[in-house]
Amino acid sequence: MFKSIKTSILALILVSTAIIAHAQKKINEGTLTYSLEYQLTPEQKASLGGQELPKEAKVKFNNGITKMEMEQGPALISIISNNDEKIGLILVDVPIAQKQFAVKQSKAEIETAMGELPKYSGFKATGEKQNIAGYNAVKYTYTDDKGGAYELWATKDVELPNVGTKTYFPGVDAFVVKYTISQRGIQTTSTLKSISETKVGVISTAVPTGYEETTMQALMQMGGGN
Repeated sequence: MFKSIKTSILALILVSTAIIAHAQKKINEGTLTYSLEYQLTPEQKASLGGQELPKEAKVKFNNGITKMEMEQGPALISIISNNDEKIGLILVDVPIAQKQFAVKQSKAEIETAMGELPKYSGFKATGEKQNIAGYNAVKYTYTDDKGGAYELWATKDVELPNVGTKTYFPGVDAFVVKYTISQRGIQTTSTLKSISETKVGVISTAVPTGYEETTMQALMQMGGGN
């Protein structure tokens, strides 16, 4: 029943969070909506078994704690992160099967996952400008430790709390509204679509009532992942 939840997909979702820096208008609570695009090889496409990766991600945030929600096949996947304490919780809800699972993430596990990511450096502002999601953004170029070259767009129009992994992009003193990351050979480009200031309430890393607590390994076995 979880055949569409592949190891590579969950690994990608775990790190596809919003990026934060310093800016002008301060927003402490709300929702970020991103569009997602992927560069997949024929082999990677084949491994998905006809399933499509999520095309959009919503990230609710409240003073440094975030909740990212995506639909993947029959499942609704939520990734909750306490970005200050560096702990997290993954929730998988499969309504058609009436199943709900929760996987806790320790600080050590998150650090291990982050350690698998490329290290980015060499950020250079090009001076090229573009309006993205209503914000004035400037283009930066950068590279990773594998020799890959990328570009991102960042704005100083807004300031948010620690809602993600600003360690991805050290040296970019702005809120990144469009960026590319690479993990396990998959490149993903995230582009900000909107920022909602509607209150989202308390976000908790505690396992909700009704969810069966399990491990990532057990969840992958349910999904036929490897």
